[in-house]
Amino acid sequence: MTLKVFGHKAPDTDSTASPLIWAWYLSEVRGEAAEARLLGAPNTEAAFVIDRWGFDTPAIIEDVTAEDRVVIVDTNNPAELPASINDADIVQIIDHHKLTGGIETRAPIDITIKPLACTATIMHNLMGSNAERMPNGIKGLMLSCILSDTLEFRSPTTTEQDKKLAEDLAAQLEVSIPDYAAEMFAAKSDVSNFSEAELLRMDSKEYAVDGTKFRVSVLETTSPAAILDRKDALLTAMPTVAQDDGVDQVLLFVVDILNEEATLLVPNELVKTVAEKSFGMTAMGDTVVLPGVMSRKKQIIPALKV
Repeated sequence: MTLKVFGHKAPDTDSTASPLIWAWYLSEVRGEAAEARLLGAPNTEAAFVIDRWGFDTPAIIEDVTAEDRVVIVDTNNPAELPASINDADIVQIIDHHKLTGGIETRAPIDITIKPLACTATIMHNLMGSNAERMPNGIKGLMLSCILSDTLEFRSPTTTEQDKKLAEDLAAQLEVSIPDYAAEMFAAKSDVSNFSEAELLRMDSKEYAVDGTKFRVSVLETTSPAAILDRKDALLTAMPTVAQDDGVDQVLLFVVDILNEEATLLVPNELVKTVAEKSFGMTAMGDTVVLPGVMSRKKQIIPALKV
């Protein structure tokens, strides 16, 4: 039976391209039939990347069944996976996030979770010498994942291993990292066709702090004004999105890639408290700037307090 390889909901570049990378490896190197899948429409950067390297957008699935054999990449959090994930036959997990818990498997499985910036870097390690067999398209996807997840090495999650691999891949592809990253970030920053609710869900993860459920949304951009100009509409949309998604509050961080800072939208007293207790910042209005904050995984989620 064909393996389904997929990442998390609200797929970004790593969660869109890594399934394609690993499906290639399983099929072409390991001889196991595998296909990439998505759990939602890719964001604008991810859509640019798969088109740039000549791939079709993987099919989107809503759920899985007991008949499915699956590989999970770029997450191990059941809240970010299909509702019936524990019914499926999970055979492997490859991830770079903290261990969440809640996934059940039918038998012992192959799990790799490493403190690297990018799932694709872990995949390169797992391939060993077989990584030399990657065609340029797969190399391009891998480079894109690393540049996206490290924000071109600006993110504090970046490791020397991620950076060296990206530089090696760029050299093999004869790609300028600054030029290509600028193209990717420009694609990521074009959110003009998305509604406020779509923006709040575009790159988001559910996370609970002392019983308070948050949807922690991050929009990484080289044009923060394009998003912050819609601040009032975003603030208005937050309660509806929170109610529809079964959380208590949406937290939106607009990450300015070039200036290396985040702006947190502050709609109410709860988020003011979050800003003060989590980041030591006093919100005087409906936004607060957090200098140096770039990473949800390393700087936002671990810091959250209510």
